[in-house]
Amino acid sequence: MNQLKRIGVFTSGGDAPGMNAAIRAVARTAIFHGLQVTGIRRGYQGLVEGDFIELETRSVANIIQRGGTILKTARSKEFMTKEGMEKAYNNLRRSGIDAIVAIGGDGTFRGAHEFTSIYPDVKIVGIAGTIDNDLAGTDNCIGYDTALNTVVEAVDKIRDTADSHERLFFIEVMGRDAGFIALRSGIAVGAEDILIPETSSSIDELIDKLENGRRRNKTSGIIMIAEGDESGGAFAVAEQVKSRLPQYDVRVTVLGHIQRGGSPSCMDRVYASQYGYHAVKALLAGKSGIMVGLVKRDVVETPFSQAVKHTNKVRSDLKEMIRTLSV
Repeated sequence: MNQLKRIGVFTSGGDAPGMNAAIRAVARTAIFHGLQVTGIRRGYQGLVEGDFIELETRSVANIIQRGGTILKTARSKEFMTKEGMEKAYNNLRRSGIDAIVAIGGDGTFRGAHEFTSIYPDVKIVGIAGTIDNDLAGTDNCIGYDTALNTVVEAVDKIRDTADSHERLFFIEVMGRDAGFIALRSGIAVGAEDILIPETSSSIDELIDKLENGRRRNKTSGIIMIAEGDESGGAFAVAEQVKSRLPQYDVRVTVLGHIQRGGSPSCMDRVYASQYGYHAVKALLAGKSGIMVGLVKRDVVETPFSQAVKHTNKVRSDLKEMIRTLSV
């Protein structure tokens, strides 16, 4: 017999389009099964401070299309202390929260894994919400698809200027430790080259490619760079290229936090709804310490210890394809 009476839900770490859709799915699935729902504001910091609000069916109405998160998000150093976790645990007990759905990324799940190891009576199931798409256990994290579409739309507009003025644009996108946004969006916009953290970057190879393109009268182009690439980012690469190929009119654009915002795409809304629904179902089944995801369209459950220790690998054939298609 199910002993759950109240489920808490929070968003943590960087915001991602689709988080609100996940909150909605968690709340309404829980309510459908006769549970009460508490929204925890500002992630782990809200747990420590007891910043809780009641969520009802109407509380999550008309949010599926909104970017950001209605529960706000923050990072909390205090939570990762023994005293902070004790405060969080006591707040949960006082509020009658039996289980939690945690929506976030690597840091969120590390915190959840540590917390449940100390307080195993608190059940936690995670939902991957990060535009970097760098967690094992799911093919698509919430926010990734929307971020890709945002980047593609922006770079398409930049290419119009690049072509008109015969300029070479270096576009820096988010991805401190993972280059999936740069890789996928770079393919979609027809980039001349893509520099990402997962593979070694050779400025000499980039220079050779640009020189060969120049000889074929290729006077404009797009180079996609993940912010965490070993080359040092878009400004550093652009400076090296300009010094060695002064004939190019070089420009740099850093897309920055525009990639996090905006209304979630159709697929992010669908993924978020699926994850929220299955997260509550997992808690009802007595499960804990797992992240819910989709792999090859099937719902899978990955232990926090594996979700935070592993990242998806970049397919080498995609890099090779980019080189082929950019001739």
